[in-house]
Amino acid sequence: MKRRVGVGAIHKQKLEQEKYKDKGSSIQENQLEQLSQHLNTFRDKLESFASEYKNDIKKNAQFRRHFQEMCASIGVDPLASRKGFWSMLGMGDFYYELSVQIVEVCLATNYKNGGLISLDELRTRLIRSRGKSQQHQEITNEDLLAAAKKLKVFGNGFSIIPIRRGQFLVQSVPGELSLDHSQVLQQVADKNQAYISVSILENELNWTSERAQRALDFMVQEGYAWFDSQSPVEHLYWFPSLFTECMNADKDSS
Repeated sequence: MKRRVGVGAIHKQKLEQEKYKDKGSSIQENQLEQLSQHLNTFRDKLESFASEYKNDIKKNAQFRRHFQEMCASIGVDPLASRKGFWSMLGMGDFYYELSVQIVEVCLATNYKNGGLISLDELRTRLIRSRGKSQQHQEITNEDLLAAAKKLKVFGNGFSIIPIRRGQFLVQSVPGELSLDHSQVLQQVADKNQAYISVSILENELNWTSERAQRALDFMVQEGYAWFDSQSPVEHLYWFPSLFTECMNADKDSS
C-alpha cells in the first residue's frame, strides 16, 4: 500500500515552487531592465547621429531610408510627432510639409481624376510645385508613401491603393473601394492601358456582364473613370489617374 503524501510535504513542495517562480520573475525583470537600458543607450546614440547628420538625412533620400530603418529597429518613429528632440531636427516638419503638399496636389487634380492619382504622377506634380528652397531635397516614392500614411488620421479621406508590385494610387476622397473596384484598377494597370471594358473584365476575371457593369458604373459615378461611347466595338471606361502610367509604359517599350 502506497504511503500518502503528508500535508507538510505538500506545503514544502508548494513553497519550493513559489521560490522558483519568484526567482524566474526576478531573472525576467533583470533581463527586461538590461534590455531597456540597451535600448535607451541606442536611442541616445541615434539622436546624436541624427543631430550630426541632420542635413544629409533631409536631403539624401537613400540616407533618410536607412535612418528610418534604424529607428524602426528600436520602435522609434521620429516622424510621428513634432514634439521633443525630433522637432529640433526638423524631421517631423519634413513629412508634415510633404503631407500638406500632397493634399494640395490631390485637391488640384480632383476635378479630372475623381480623387485617384498615381504615386508617380503625384511625385512629378509635387516636385514641380515645390518652392526654390525645397528644390534641393530629393523626394522619393517611399517618402510620399510615408507622408501619405500620416494623412490617415483624417479618416478614410486619404488612403493608399496598391495596384501591382511597386505601383500605387493615392485616393483623396472619402469612401473605401471594394475588392471588385480594386480588381478593376489592377486590370487596367496590368494591361498598361488607361481603359477597360465589360468584355475585358468578363474574359480576364470570369465575371458576369452584370457584375462588371455594376463595378464600372460605380467608378464612373464616383468620378474615377470616364465613359466613352465613341468606340466602334464597345463602350470603354477610361481612368485618368492611370494616363501617366500608360504613357510611361509606352515610352519604355518603344
